[in-house]
Amino acid sequence: MDIRRTTTVTELRAAAHLFDAPPRAEWAAGFLAADGHLMLIAYVDGVPAGFVTGVEMLHPDKGSEMCLYELGVDERFRRRGIGGALTRALVDVARERGCYDVWVGVEPDNDAALATYRSAGAVPDGGCAVLVWEFGTQ
Repeated sequence: MDIRRTTTVTELRAAAHLFDAPPRAEWAAGFLAADGHLMLIAYVDGVPAGFVTGVEMLHPDKGSEMCLYELGVDERFRRRGIGGALTRALVDVARERGCYDVWVGVEPDNDAALATYRSAGAVPDGGCAVLVWEFGTQ
């Protein structure tokens, strides 16, 4: 397995099968160009097998933290440690960038995600409610 930071829309679109919907070129370009936005792709025998995205956030009185925004592994490659490896790679990048922590939101019944994140060293920090303002799709 080879984990690499994605820097081009071409790389990202070559991994389109890993996403919930086909990536739009303009959104992909914007994501990759935005300071603090990271995408790592894991390749197995040259095939994109999984990805993780992170968004670094800076606050005036707290410093910088990383949000693990999304993790996805192609069904053919699951249960091989790819999700954990991608998570650890993102945590390493956050540490290198001087972030004070990395956090991720997970549905409480998503046992696979919880196990993956815990295997990569994450610990619960207590309860959290997520509220959302939905504006529809673009």
